[in-house]
Amino acid sequence: MSSYEEENDSKFMRKAKENPFVPVGLAGFFAIVGYRLYKMKSRGDTKMSVHLIHMRVAAQGFVVGAMTAGVLYSMYKDYIVKPREEAKALAKK
Repeated sequence: MSSYEEENDSKFMRKAKENPFVPVGLAGFFAIVGYRLYKMKSRGDTKMSVHLIHMRVAAQGFVVGAMTAGVLYSMYKDYIVKPREEAKALAKK
């Protein structure tokens, strides 16, 4: 099946199944940004630029954490789970 025949929804779902931490990172990013924008009303005497910098750092930190967790999960699947399954398959033969 070529990429032109694949619909956008099914392509997104396939990519989300391959890399489950990408949607988690995006959701966390938007949740943090939304929360910090909501809390902007009650920031007190904090400057706007400082508030926005803190929001950016928190959102970036969550995304980097999700990416790191995704890489670790992928390495776990490739280097621990897959060799075990291959060893079990060879043992059955």
